[in-house]
Formats: sequence, C-alpha cells, structure tokens
Amino acid sequence: MQLKHLRTLLSPQDGAAKVTCMAWSQNNAKFAVCTVDRVVLLYDEHGERRDKFSTKPADMKYGRKSYMVKGMAFSPDSTKIAIGQTDNIIYVYKIGEDWGDKKVICNKFIQTSAVTCLQWPAEYIIVFGLAEGKVRLANTKTNKSSTIYGTDSYVVSLTTNCSGKGILSGHADGTIVRYFFDDEGSGESQGKLVNHPCPPYALAWATNSIVAAGCDRRIVAYGKEGHVLQTFDYSRDPQEREFTTAAASPGGQSVVLGSYDRLRVLNWSPRRSIWEEAKPKEIANLYTITALAWKRDGSRLCAGTLCGGVEQFDCCLRRSIYKNKFELTYVGPSQVIVKNLASGTRVVLKSHYGYEVEEVKILGKERYLVAHTSDTLLLGDLNTNRLSEVAWQGSGGNEKYFFENENVCAVFNAGELTLVEYGSNDTLGSVRTEFMNPHLISVRINERRQRGMEDNKKLAYLVDIKTIAIVDLTGGYNIGTISHESRVDWLELNETGHKLLFRDRKLRLHLYDIESCSKTMILNFCSYVQWVPGSDVLVAQNRNNLCVWYNIEAPERVTMSSIRGDVVGLERGGGKTEVMVTEGVTTVAYTLDEGLIEFGTAIDDGDYTRATAFLETLEMTPETEAMWKTLSKLSLEARQLHIAERCFSALGHVAKARFLHETNEIADQVSREYGGEGTDFYQVRARLAMLEKNYKLAEMIFLEQNAVEEAMDMYQELHRWDECIAVAEAKGHPALEKLRRGYYQWLMDTQQEERAGELQESQGDGLAAISLYLKAGLPAKAARLVLTREELLANTELVEHITAALIKGELYERAGDLFEKIRNPQRALECYCKGNAFMKAVELARLAFPVEVVRLEEAWGDHLVQQKQLDAAINHYIEARCSIKAIEAALGARQWKKAIYILDLQDRNTASKYYPRVAQHYASLQEYEIAEELYTKGDRTKDAIDMYTQAGRWEQAHKLAMKCMRPEDVSVLYITQAQEMEEQGKYREAERLYVTVEEPDLAITMFKKHKLYDDMIRLVGKHHPDLLSDTHLHLGKELEAEGRLQEAEYHYLEAQEWKATVNMYRSNGLWEEAYRVAKAHGGANAHKHVAYLWAKSLGGEAAVRLLSKLGLLEAAIDHAADNCSFEFAFELSRLALKHKTPEIHLRYAMYLEDEGKFEEAEAEFIRAGKPKEAVLMFVHNQDWEAAQRVAEAHDPDSVAEVLVGQARGALEEKDFQKAEGLLLRAQRPGLALNYYKEAGLWSDALRICKDYVPGQLEALQEEYEREATKKGARGMEGLVEQARQWEQAGEYSRAVDCYLKVRDAGSSSLVEKCWMKAAELSIKFLPPQRSLEVVRAVGPQLIGIGKHSAAAELYLNLDLVKEAIDAFIEGEEWNKAKRVAKELDPRYEDYVDQHYKEFLKNQGKVDSLVGVDVVAALDLYVEQGQWDKCIETATKQNYKILHKYVALYATHLIREGGCAQALALYVQHGAPANPQNFNIYKRIFTDMVSSPGTNSAEAYHSWADLRDVLFNLCENLVKSSEANSPAHEEFETMLLIAHYCATRSAAQSVKQLETVAARLSVSLLRHTQLLPADKAFYEAGIAAKAVGWENMAFIFLNRFLDLTDAIEEGTLDALDHSDFQDTDIPFEVPLPAKQHIPEAQREEVRDWVLTVSMDQRLEQVLPRDERGAYEASLVAASTGVRALPCLITGYPILRNKIEFKRPGKAANKDNWNKFLMAIKTSHSPACQDVLKFISQWCGGLPSSSFSFQ
Repeated sequence: MQLKHLRTLLSPQDGAAKVTCMAWSQNNAKFAVCTVDRVVLLYDEHGERRDKFSTKPADMKYGRKSYMVKGMAFSPDSTKIAIGQTDNIIYVYKIGEDWGDKKVICNKFIQTSAVTCLQWPAEYIIVFGLAEGKVRLANTKTNKSSTIYGTDSYVVSLTTNCSGKGILSGHADGTIVRYFFDDEGSGESQGKLVNHPCPPYALAWATNSIVAAGCDRRIVAYGKEGHVLQTFDYSRDPQEREFTTAAASPGGQSVVLGSYDRLRVLNWSPRRSIWEEAKPKEIANLYTITALAWKRDGSRLCAGTLCGGVEQFDCCLRRSIYKNKFELTYVGPSQVIVKNLASGTRVVLKSHYGYEVEEVKILGKERYLVAHTSDTLLLGDLNTNRLSEVAWQGSGGNEKYFFENENVCAVFNAGELTLVEYGSNDTLGSVRTEFMNPHLISVRINERRQRGMEDNKKLAYLVDIKTIAIVDLTGGYNIGTISHESRVDWLELNETGHKLLFRDRKLRLHLYDIESCSKTMILNFCSYVQWVPGSDVLVAQNRNNLCVWYNIEAPERVTMSSIRGDVVGLERGGGKTEVMVTEGVTTVAYTLDEGLIEFGTAIDDGDYTRATAFLETLEMTPETEAMWKTLSKLSLEARQLHIAERCFSALGHVAKARFLHETNEIADQVSREYGGEGTDFYQVRARLAMLEKNYKLAEMIFLEQNAVEEAMDMYQELHRWDECIAVAEAKGHPALEKLRRGYYQWLMDTQQEERAGELQESQGDGLAAISLYLKAGLPAKAARLVLTREELLANTELVEHITAALIKGELYERAGDLFEKIRNPQRALECYCKGNAFMKAVELARLAFPVEVVRLEEAWGDHLVQQKQLDAAINHYIEARCSIKAIEAALGARQWKKAIYILDLQDRNTASKYYPRVAQHYASLQEYEIAEELYTKGDRTKDAIDMYTQAGRWEQAHKLAMKCMRPEDVSVLYITQAQEMEEQGKYREAERLYVTVEEPDLAITMFKKHKLYDDMIRLVGKHHPDLLSDTHLHLGKELEAEGRLQEAEYHYLEAQEWKATVNMYRSNGLWEEAYRVAKAHGGANAHKHVAYLWAKSLGGEAAVRLLSKLGLLEAAIDHAADNCSFEFAFELSRLALKHKTPEIHLRYAMYLEDEGKFEEAEAEFIRAGKPKEAVLMFVHNQDWEAAQRVAEAHDPDSVAEVLVGQARGALEEKDFQKAEGLLLRAQRPGLALNYYKEAGLWSDALRICKDYVPGQLEALQEEYEREATKKGARGMEGLVEQARQWEQAGEYSRAVDCYLKVRDAGSSSLVEKCWMKAAELSIKFLPPQRSLEVVRAVGPQLIGIGKHSAAAELYLNLDLVKEAIDAFIEGEEWNKAKRVAKELDPRYEDYVDQHYKEFLKNQGKVDSLVGVDVVAALDLYVEQGQWDKCIETATKQNYKILHKYVALYATHLIREGGCAQALALYVQHGAPANPQNFNIYKRIFTDMVSSPGTNSAEAYHSWADLRDVLFNLCENLVKSSEANSPAHEEFETMLLIAHYCATRSAAQSVKQLETVAARLSVSLLRHTQLLPADKAFYEAGIAAKAVGWENMAFIFLNRFLDLTDAIEEGTLDALDHSDFQDTDIPFEVPLPAKQHIPEAQREEVRDWVLTVSMDQRLEQVLPRDERGAYEASLVAASTGVRALPCLITGYPILRNKIEFKRPGKAANKDNWNKFLMAIKTSHSPACQDVLKFISQWCGGLPSSSFSFQ
C-alpha cells in the first residue's frame, strides 16, 4: 500500500498547537478533528469543513482551558461523538445525522482520574483508559460506567481489533493488555500479553499481529500470544525520532506509524506471513505526528501534527476502471472500494476473514458485485449496499451466477446450486441439480410478510426432468416432492411460498398446494403464465384466451376473456394491473380487475375491513361468492365478528347471520359496560363454539363460569336432553327429576316411543318398556329385553304376545330364539326356516330332528345361492349330496379349483357341459394350457381354438385345429372367426386369422371395406408388392371422392402420381396445396405450370400479383402462349410486361397459321412486327399472290423469297424454264444453278453459271467432274458420249470441256484418246486463247500418265517450246530436249544443261558432271567428303575456285583438329589475301602458338611453314585492297612472331646460339596480346634460367605463377604489374582460356620460385641498359624513343646496326655475325633456312654476308 498526499484539511500554525485527537465516523461520511483549543471541527468525506462545536469543562469554575481532550470516537451509528477529557469526564454529544443539527450532550460519565484515551467499539459501549491505570467501560444506554480491568500504570494507548470485539491497552510501564468481549472462537488468551521495552504510545492491532512502538525508535510486531515476530530497528538512524502514534487499516492488512516528519508504512504479506516495510512517506517541516485516523472504508488516512495541521492521504494498493463505469480502489489486499463513476455512490467490499480479494466483477445489469478470495466468495448488491461473504472453495472460475432474484444470488457450479442471500455471510442453502435455467428454479425470500410467520424462505427446483423438490431454506428441510409424468419446463412459487405453479412440455399448467400436498391441473395449452406481483392472482394464456385466477384457493373459478395475440408481460403500478398483449405489430394492454387483486392482497395482509369494503362494491358472482366465503372463514378465525356477520348476510346464511348478530350485541354490550374486547366474554366464546358445532367446548366454557343453567338451556334449546340431564346430574341440579319427567313427556308428545322405552328400561321398568317397544312396533327390542330377564319369560301371555308380534313383523329368527328358550323346538324350527336362520335350524335339527338335517342343508344352500353367497353354499350342497348344485355354486362363486375338483369326481356326461365354463375363466386369466385341457375334457376343441385365436396365439390355435380338423375346415373356421372379429371391429385379430390360413387378400378386402387404408397398404406391400403402386392410386381416387384430400395426397404421392394430386387440389380449388405438391414432387417446371393455372383461375390483377410473388410472371406468359391461351397471355402482358406483347402476337399468329386462319394470322404477324413470317406462311401455302402482296407492302426484302418459292413450285412440276425465269427475277441465279445440278442438268447448270455466276464456273466444272468420277466408268462413258454429241452438234467448246472431264476409270488409252481429242478439237476449232488453255490442261495430264512425247508434240503444235522441253526433261529424253532447244529456241540450251546437271547430281554421277559443271561436281565431292579428289579437280581449275575449296577443306580440317594439315594445305597452294580466309589464318596461328612442344628444335619446320604462309599472305596483302589495314598490320605482327619462333627453334639446334634462343623467348613477351601469356612467360623464364639470367627468370616465372592463379580464378584483376612498369610488355592481355603448362611443370616452377625467394639473394629487378630502360624494351621510358628490333634476337638495336634493303628491317651486328658464324661452324639446315627467309623478307642480305649455293 502507498500513501499519496491529497490535501491539507487544516493548515499548521507557526508554533506548537497540537492536534490532540481525530476520528472518522463508521458510515465514512464525517471526520472530526479536535484541536489544542478544544474545538471539534467536522469535515465531510470530501474534506470540506461543514461544522464545528466547542467542548466544555467538567466544571466551569476551573475555566474553559482547565482540560485537554485526549480521546474522541464516533458511535457505531455515526450520530454521536464521545469526548474524553483530562478533567476526569467523558461527554457524549449527539450531533445528528445532518450538518448543522443542534449539538446536545446526551451522556456524561464522571471519572476518578484523567481520561487518557478512548474507543467506541460497539453500540452503547465506550471503552477508555485512565491516568490511574484502569481500563473502564461506559454504557450509554444505562448511563453507567464500570471497570473492565485495572493496572497500576498510566494508560498511554488504546486500540480495538478489526471487528471491535477485543481491545488492547498500552501502559506507561510497557505492559500491553488484551481483553475480549467476544473472542469469536479464536481461543486467544486475555490479560497481560507483552512487556514492551518502552511505553507503547504507538499501538495497533492488525489482523495477524500486534504492532507496538515508542521512544526507543524500534517497531516490534508481536504474534497472537505475545511472542516477537519481527523487529524494525531505527535506533541507529539519526533521521528517526520517537514513534508517537499508530493506526491499523480497517482491514488490518497495513499499519501506519507516525514520528517526526515521517509516516512509516508496514504491509502484511499473506504469502510470506511477515510485515514488509513500504517506502516511508517523508514530508519536511511536518514536525511530530500527534494523531492518526483511518477512514472506515480504508481509502483515506488523516494525520494531525504538533503544529495543528491536518493532512489527508490517499491509501491504495492499486486502482482500476471497470468498463468505464466503475472505479475499483484496492485499499488493502482484502478491501476494495467500488465507486460508481456516474452516481458517485461507493460500496466497500471487504473480506471479513482477511483473505486477499482477487478479481472483482460487476454483473447482472451492472448491479451486482462478484469477487473471489482464496477461500471465500464475495457477493453484493450495489443498489441496497448488502454484501455477503461465504466460504467457497475455488473451482477454476467455472461458476455461473443468476441475478434474477433481487434478494438472493444463485450460484451454479459442477451440478450444485448454492443460494446466497445478500447481506448474510452464510449460504442460504445448497442443492444438487443439473438444471440451471432460471425458469426451473424459484426462490422466495420474505417477499410478502404474513401474520404469524417471521422467516419465510423457500426454494423450488428440479431434481430431475420430471421431479420437483420444494425446500424450506430456513429449516433446511424438504417440504414437498412432486413426481410428474411429463417433463417440466417452467416453475414458480407464489410470493408467500404456499403455492407452486409448474408447466410441463405438453403445455399443461399445474397448481400444487404445499400444505395439503395436492396437485391440480388448472389449464391446458398454456403458452404464458405469471403471478401478478404483490398478490396471489395468477395470469395465464390458453390459445386465444386470457385466464385470470383472482382467488387461487378456488382454482376451478377462472375468469376468461378472449384475446387476439400473445401475452408478453405484466405491468403493475399506479393503482392498476395490465396484461401486455402483442397483436400483430402493436402491443395492447388488457386491464385486470384491480379490486379482485386488491382483495387477495388485503386477505393476505389480514386487513379484513379493507377486504369487506372492497367486496361491498362488487356484484354477486361465483368469484365474489368464493371471496365472501373465504373472508367469512378468516374473519371468524380472527374473531372479527361484525365482518363475519356481514359475510354470512352477503352469502344469504340468515341463521348464521342472525346468530352472529345476537353474539355481536352481547359482545358490544360487554365492551360498553366493562371496556376491552367483548369477544373474550365467555358467552361470546361459547356462542362461537356453538357456531362451530363444538357443543362440548361451549359446555366447558359455561361450566368454567358456573353458568350451569345456561349450559342446560343450550342443550334444551338444541333438544339434546341427554347432555342436559348429564349436566344436571353432574352438577346435582335440583330440577333433575323435573327434567327427566319433562324429557319423558316430550318424548311421548313427539311419539318417540322407542326413546321413551329405552328411558323406562334404563330406569328398570321392564314391562312398561316392553309395552312401549311393542307400541312403537319394535318387538325385537321387546324380545331382547324378555330374553335377558327370567321373570318376564315366565309371563306366557306376554311371550305369546311378543312372538305373535315378531312373526307378524317377520322377525322369525328372534321368534325362533324365543320359542327355543320356552322349549318349543317344532315352532322354533319352523321360525328358523322361515327366517332363513339355517345355522340355528341345523343345530336344533341335529339335536331334535336328525332326519331333517340333509333337507335343511340343501335349503340352506339354496338360500345362500339366493343371497349370492355362492361360495358358502358349495359345502352345504356337498353336505346335502347335490353335486350339480354344488358345481353351479362353485362356478357362480368363481371357486374354479373346487369346481374342477367336484367335476373330476362326476361322470363324463354330467361334467362335459361344465368344463367349458371353467376353461373360459382360465382363458381369461391367460392360463391357456389349463383352459385347453378343460375345453378338451368338455369336447369343445373349437372353443379352445377360438380362445387361442382371440389371445393372438395363432400358432397354438393352428396346431390344435390341424390336430383335430381338416385343413379346409380349419380355413372355413378361421375365415368365419375372422369375419366375426371383423364385425366386432377387431381388425388386427381378424387380419392375423386371415394371414394364418394364407388368405391375405381377404384381410386386404376387410381393411379396404372399413377404410383402414394404412393397414391395407401394409398388407399389399407385404403380400403383393407389385400391386402397391396401383393400390395407392386406387385409394387416392377413393379418398379424393370422399373429400379426404390430405390422405389422398399421401397415397397419390406414394404411387408417384403427383399429377393426380395436383389435379385433385386444382379441382377442389386448393391451389396453394397444388402448388406445394408440384414444387416438392413435380420436377423443375411442374410448379410453374400449376402457378400458371392458378393465376388463370384468378385472372386480372390478382393473377399478376400471384405470379409476381412467385417470380413466374414471364414464364406464365410464355406458358399461356404455349398453351394457346392467348387472351390470358395478352391480359398478363398488358397489365405487367408490355414488352412481351409483340412476342405473344407472333405466337398467336403462328397458332392461327396452324389453324389455317391465314388472314388473321397475317394481321397478327404484322402486329408482332414480323411481316416476313406472314410472307413465309403464304409461301408455304403456295399463295404466291398474297405472299407477293404482303412482301411488297411490309417487307420488300422478302419479295425475292416469294419468287424463289414460286420457282420451287415450278421446279416440282418440272417446268425448269419458268423456274429459271422466276429465280433470275429474284436475282437468285445460284439457286437456279443448284436446282439444275440436283436435276442432273449439268449443261443448263453450266450455262446459267457461265451467264450469271461466272465466278463459280470453275468450281461447278470441278463438281461436275467429281460427279462423273464418282459414277466411275459409267460416268466416263456418259461424258464421252456427251462430248461426241456436242462435237457432232458443233458445240466444240462444250465437247472439249466434256472430253477434259474424262478421268482414268481403268482405261488409260480411253483417257489419252479423250484428252488428245480435246486438244485436237481446241486447236482446230477454238480460239487460240482457248486452245492454249486446253493444251496447257491436257499436257500435264498426259505427262502424268507417262505420255511425255505426246505432251511435247501437243506443246510444239502451239509453239510452247519451254513446255515441250520440260516434257522431254521429265521423260529424261535429254537429247530430244537439247535438239528442240538448239533448233527452236537456243535460249533454253542453258536451261536444259542446268536440268541435266541437276539430274546427274541427283543421280550421283560426278564424273559425268565434271564435263558439264565443274563447280557442281566439286560441291558434290565436298558433300561426299572426297576432299583429295575435290582439291585435285579444283587445281585444274582457276586460282579462285581452287582457293574456295582449299578454304572449305582447311575449315573442315580445323574443325576436326587437323591444324597442321590445314597449314600444309596453304603451304602447298599459297595464302590468298581473301578477307573471308583471315579467320582461318588467325585460327591456324592461334592453334600453332598454343600447341604444346613447339618450344624445341624439332618444331622448326612447323614454325617455318607458318612463317612462310604468313609471309606469302603479307606479300599478297601488300598487293591487295587490304594493304595497310588493321588486318594487314596484325598479320605482319604474326609473321614477326612466327619468324622469332622459327629462329628460336633453329637457334635451339646450335649450342652456341643458346643466348640467342633465350633472347628471342624474352622478346616474344612484348607480343603476349597474341600469344598465350602463361606459356610465353614460362618459356621466357625457363630460357633465362637456362642461360643463368636468374633475376629475369625469377620475375618471369613469378609472373607465370600469378597468371596460372588468375586462370584458375577466371580474372586478371588481381595481377601486380609493378615489375613491368616502364617496359613494352603489355599489361592488358587476353586471359588464357586454359592452362597451357602441365601441372607437374607448374609445381616445379612454384618450388624454384619459392626456394629463390626464401634465399633472398636475387634482386627482383629486370636488367637495364645504357638508356636506363629494360634491356629488351624497344621503347625508352625516359625519352619515348622507339628502337628497331633485331631480326635475330628481337632485342632493341642501340648501335652496330646492320640495315637491310626493306625499310624497318635491321639486325644487331654482333648478333648477326654470331648467327653467321654458327651457320658456318654447324652447317645447320634450319639456320640456313632462316637466313634464306631473311633474304626473301628483307629484299636480300647485306653485302658483308656470304652467299649460299
């Protein structure tokens, strides 16, 4: 917990003005501060000063400043303040509830010494400490004070525990004493607890320990029994001073201690069970804190100081906002303040057990609080500020809370329902239930107070779905269990908890009276039910009735009214009760009879006067009468007799009303005379007892008052003489005899002789009594009396008289007894027999007349049979040996076993007719085996069969029948039996009989006859599945005829005849049903058809609305048109879809056309905007005139079609001429063409085509040819025949066409003749152009059949020379072709030659070809790979041809890797300066310089060849257009390189020229742009190393290694060029594509370089000459002057130059001489060859040289 300074309530003064004490009120609304000037200041909870009052001294004579206030406390109700003063007094001021109320001293307690501290822990109890060491108690109720305990040491501090049930006092000697008013079951000790090291001025009692501190600057926390828990020692802290005061938070979880300028805060940690010190609150210049007061809700702490200042601090652990509506302030672990941000109201939620409050939730429409601690559940109602804390074991937050009841929270968890009443810390009750729906739980908690009932708390809930339990929550016992046969879906107790309403799933409403445990069903089909609030009136809805029970005690009396909607709620207020009913979209209020509701409430509240007043206003109805009855009963019980009198008057009970009126008069008189309640007067009480018919109570009341006369009068008035005489006898009343006489006289007067006789008998006068009995016609009583008295028996006359009376009265048995008594057995026996007293008769006969016994037994049996006591008769018949009667009796008495026993003893004939009766009984008991046995004994097997049949035991029946009957008889029997069953309506039994004898058809017929169609269908399905569909259909028709449409529908659909169903509903006008069936069963379009028919039946706007609703309007219009209902279609389209009208006109027109109504159809077509259709109609009907008319009037485009149609007609009549004319008029020659073709009149077709469609002529002719071809030889013969006819007719053109159409049909001679004929005719008779066409057509055809000569002759006839030559060529007649060309057109000689060459070429006749075309022959050699022959032949040709093929061969060789052969080729044939050959030369050079093994003496000839070829090339280039071009310069460089390489190879063959060879290798480095760089540096390095130039060798080989690495990496970027600065060795050189030096040699070089570099004996510098430049560099870096290279070594010539004739060619004299000398001495052919080449190259040798032969 932290302290946060909020505000200063009272500003401090400059000097000491100590705040002596402070206190917060219990309700948190007031805060009191007492200052040094003894004035009490009152602040509100927000810290605003609202009031003040001055305290007063005990005695004014000592002055106003004679005391100090040391203690102050508010009363628990916050309306009083107790002030403890040092002038030995405590005053209690009443300050009132409102600000500004007058302050009054209401108690004062004078003491013997100064009051030092004070607390007010409980109502009426103030506890205070005195300077003399006593701790005392002042009782504000009795105004007395007493000592609780005394010590000898000044009381320095006093505090209470959190509950206020215990106190702690601290004393000046360090003692801390504890005292409990109630230890709340903790068992903690009382008395001296601790001896603190110093006076504990700062003392606080927290939840888990006691904290004390004082001037030693130590804080000590003590346990519950005084042992030290913790010590906080600040004695070494120079900043800390003594502790002056302490306060514990209301929740006991925190303690604040005040010292100088500082507040120290200790917080209890529940988890660690220790105090933890929070950061202290330090305020400079606060000075010593003299008083602390903590607000009761824990949210504020106020501190008073020595200088009179009061500071307010906010205390909280944390704050949070809940849903932006509530502020939750956690002032301690176990205390939370919940503040409503809207209203500002606050509720303090606190765990009484000190548990830490976990998450707080506000639920139930933001009215109810729910919070958990580890062991408890906190619940609260924010509106009423009622809070509860109940023990609760954590269940993982799975609880469900129901807040429907305002008084109680229902918590459902794991199948257990717990009820917690707000404001109570104990659970109200807990039950097991799985049903947590609020409609299945009803709780009533003191909702309507009733007379004589303090606590009324009841719960009704479901134990299972059919069982309701009702529990009294106060006593915790079950007061009712209702087991219902159906599932319960709603229940509710009434407000008093005496009645329970519940409804089951069948919507039946039941009322259960809890007191009488009676259940009544009061309503069926109940859709709504509710008790009216504040009453026992019930409102429910049954279908369209509103049912109201104004008096629930009479559930049969119900007021019903009709409503049109559903009840949705009840509203009661403003003196009326309304039932809210929704009727459509509106809500209507039905007002209930408030008066009737009011009556019930008045009765429940016991206000009978109000109830009477209300009933006075009502007319008498059955409901009102029930209320008057209820009120009369209740008012009598309550002794409100005037009201009871009024009730009985209203009910028309005049006697009761009059009696009560008299009673009321007595009561009123007594009340007037004596005062008080007149109803307690004994006469009133006795009369009320009489009213309740409790006369004994009335008698008791009278006798208690010694009102014997009144008791006797009461009995006399009621004619209850016996009770009256009994009272008189008991009280010894003097008028006893008179009473008796009067009683006798009254009996005689009222002709009660019997009663008079009994009276005489009781008085001992027997004769008089007998006389009276006889007079009263009671001879039996007289006989009884005579029989008991011997003296009367002796009077014979009297006995005779009595017996005569008995016989006359048919009391024979009594007469018999009398005769027997007077020993007259004969008369006695007669009387016994007459009186049917056979037992006495038999006993008498056994003694007096033994012979008569058997007769008497039979008669006795007969009498018992008459009396229906058949079982008793059996034994008598057996005694009388009447077996038949015994059997009948046994059967009649249903003594079956006895009957069987008797029957088994009889002969068969006698017994056989009785067995079946017994068998029937056993059959009824379903003991069929016994019954069968008995039927068999009685020869009634058929009955046994019937028995089994009726019992449905068909197997036993059939078995029995088959055993004793013929099969046909069995069938007849079963069918007969079944027919009987059928007549009795036992169709199932009949069915089983029919099926048993395999006659299911009879059963089917039976079911059909009785219209039991389901059973019929079941049997058909079982026995005739093939007829099932037909049966369904048949039944559907029958049911339809009977008007049972729903059933008919079922059968039609089962028969898959949905159409029949639809038609049925249609015919009955049930369109919706028809539509439903069609939609469900009729496929995609059926329902649309039905909708259409439905709409048609409606017509007009209704039809449109229906179809629009179904979304079928357009479809319906189409359907109408399809079904020729054009009027309906027009109507629909006119009303809804005007754009469809033309379409309908069109369809109508088509319909009229089909009907043959052409004029009407024409009109409709035109209306539909389709005149063309009308034209086509007339055309179709060959009404050409009408067609022409309509076409011309409405559709000119169709005129042509009419003519075409007419032409077709003419064609059908074979009038081709007319048809042709019409078609040509219609500008449709194409059609005429087609018709002629179809008719096979190809000549006409061709004519028409030629005249009108010339574009199609060719195609037509082709088609004609195809047709002829298809017909084969027959077709060809036809064509030939046709051609001859035309030829004879002089139609040569047609004849030619016809001949040309003849195709090979197996006879090539015929074809040839025809074609020749065609050509001949064309040449003779047709124009030249046409004849040319014919010949051009015929020629290829003849060539095609191999008649080349014939074709050529034809061509020659028309001077077609080229075509003739082509024909000869194609026939390979070359001589004829050449001759024709030579004689007729020499231009074509080359043409023939060309073809002849190609022919030879194609035939591979190269040798023949050479003579004709050398180049072609050479190309053929190349193709065939005969290079030697090719070159040999080419050599004989010119230089250009030769070099073309040399280049081709060289290219081929280079591709094949034969670079040396390519070089040899050019050595042999020379190197022409053709630019197209340059790449070949470069490639030969590149391959040569890259080849391995060329750095040796043996390679000389290769280098010499390369050098010579390049020299030849350069010489040729000088003469060509390429002179001085870049290519020329490049080849000159290559020539120089080749010369150096050749010279090096030559020098390598002579030992003394070793240095020359080395220098040449070094010189070659300046040409590494054309040489592989790695190879050049390697060769230079190795050569330098060989001649001992190690510096150069090291640099070159090092460079070589760098290059090999660069080749590996693929880039030259990493190369270091520093060694070659100022040299002419190029840096930018091509990266070699591969390593030119093998790996082994590379490794050798690597090792050598590494070794040399390790030795460090070499300078890594290239050797320099006199120029200061690198000795092999041609260019001097310093001057830029370029020297000429030496022809022998390649080194620069600085002096001793030998110049040659050709410019730019020179040699170093020394080197030249050395070379010449070597030749002289070695005679090396290679060296001589070099010298010879230099001579050629440089234009001769210098004069000083020698010549070679």
